[in-house]
Order: sequence, then C-alpha cells, then structure tokens
Amino acid sequence: MVGDVEGKTAVLVDDMIDTAGTLTAAAKTVLDEGAASVIACATHGVFSGLAYERLAYDSSGIERIVVTDTIPLRPGAPDNITQLSAAQTLADSIRRIFGDESVSEIFAGENQLF
Repeated sequence: MVGDVEGKTAVLVDDMIDTAGTLTAAAKTVLDEGAASVIACATHGVFSGLAYERLAYDSSGIERIVVTDTIPLRPGAPDNITQLSAAQTLADSIRRIFGDESVSEIFAGENQLF
C-alpha cells in the first residue's frame, strides 16, 4: 500500500467486481492500516460466486459499494450495494455518435488525455 489512510475514508475504484476477492483484500489492507471507513465503486458489478457473502458489511467492512446497472443484480444483494443507472450516458453517447457530434461534451471534456 502507498500513502497514509489513517483516520480517513478510503475509496477503492475498479473497472469490475467479480468474485470480490481482490476488493475485500484491499479493504482489509486499508482498514488494517487505520482507515476510518471504506467505500468502493466499479463500473460493472458481476458479483459471481461468493461475492455477495464476501461484500456484506459484516464480512468486508466496506460501508458502501456503488456500481452501474450494466449488469443486473441477482437476488440477495447485500444492503451496502447501490446501483446507478448508466442509461442516460449511453443514450446520449449513441445519439451524439449517430449525429456526428462530440461525445466528449457529455463529460465536459474531462475525458481528454491531452
């Protein structure tokens, strides 16, 4: 681990959460290093295998997990998982592509590397 998390809220960011092994290990690491709380977010919540059991607050110590709705949640999701809709962003992107307009404007140009 790099940096000081003692007494702070640690935010863990990933592209997807599948079995949640890596995410829960990262949460344990920052909590062991003194983080006051842990919040996680990912674009895609696959949540296969024992993911739900691993991610429950009592098991993981992760206060909140935020994912998009690109993959529907299967029944039994723990209460600390929040799902946000990606529908408007996808619809706007498709409309702009077919209208030969800038997709970057959706993100106020914040997706530009240079």
